[in-house]
Amino acid sequence: MQKTSFFKIQKIHVKHMSWLMPLFLSGLMSGSLSCFNLFMNQGWIDGFFYKWLSIWCLSWVVAYPLILIFIPLVKRFLMLIVHIPKTPVK
Repeated sequence: MQKTSFFKIQKIHVKHMSWLMPLFLSGLMSGSLSCFNLFMNQGWIDGFFYKWLSIWCLSWVVAYPLILIFIPLVKRFLMLIVHIPKTPVK
């Protein structure tokens, strides 16, 4: 692992990006959408943060495996409709 100069922590190897990227994206998406949906349906209620946090945790548990399943399917679909040039694009 490589150390960064700012925080003096070790960097994670790039080979872990295949599961780290979906982990962070599923967390951000499930967190923001669960917060938005809770606010739209119930408004600023007492205990909003704790209710949102419990909903978010459950949503994240569902969202992460779904993203891992959907990523290869979406890639296959996009390969059917995206033109890949033979020469590098400049």
